[in-house]
Amino acid sequence: MNALNTAVKFFQDCGAFLYPSLMMMSVGLAIAVERFFFLARARSENRRLWEQVLPMLQGGRFKEVAGVVAQSDSAIGKIVGNGLARMSSARRREDIDHAMEEGMMEIVPRLEKRTHYIATFANTITLVGLLGTIIGLIKGFTAVAQVNPAEKAELLSASISVAMNNTAFALMVAIPFLLIHAFLQARASEIVDSLEAAKVTFLNLVQRLAAEPAKDARAS
Repeated sequence: MNALNTAVKFFQDCGAFLYPSLMMMSVGLAIAVERFFFLARARSENRRLWEQVLPMLQGGRFKEVAGVVAQSDSAIGKIVGNGLARMSSARRREDIDHAMEEGMMEIVPRLEKRTHYIATFANTITLVGLLGTIIGLIKGFTAVAQVNPAEKAELLSASISVAMNNTAFALMVAIPFLLIHAFLQARASEIVDSLEAAKVTFLNLVQRLAAEPAKDARAS
């Protein structure tokens, strides 16, 4: 119960500047949770689909691959689908690469969507906390100037303690937010790297399979 009372008093002492910080914290947490599950699902779906279509690609069964990726909403399905679609009209590696890169340009913003708001909220909450501290100190020093000299030290100490609560709360929110932002950015970058690796593997397989008939024709 003591800890609860301390927490309640801490929030009460923060004053009006606590409310915008709490609002930003709530929105930031909602974004972080949504992004975590979105990226986790995207990573799982990409891995599952790639494990399914890779043996087909290695066997040159492109029609089967096209049927599988057409039924998938995953990022890797979109990229492979773009590559297969371009193969029907162009066989050059550069043309297929450009088509797959178009898919990447559409997918990457979706993976990084809203994540930057978390870092923005972390910085903004810190500034709001500092502003609350400064306003609190101004009020404290103004109040101290009007009281009996014997009470000045006690009142000033209390005012400074209340003012510091704003900065303390801001830092308690901002530090985890910055860590969450770094984690989500790293997870998104990991997915993008896996998509790039899949794209290169796809292009290499297509090039190798296209070269094999030419090699057999020369041998005969």
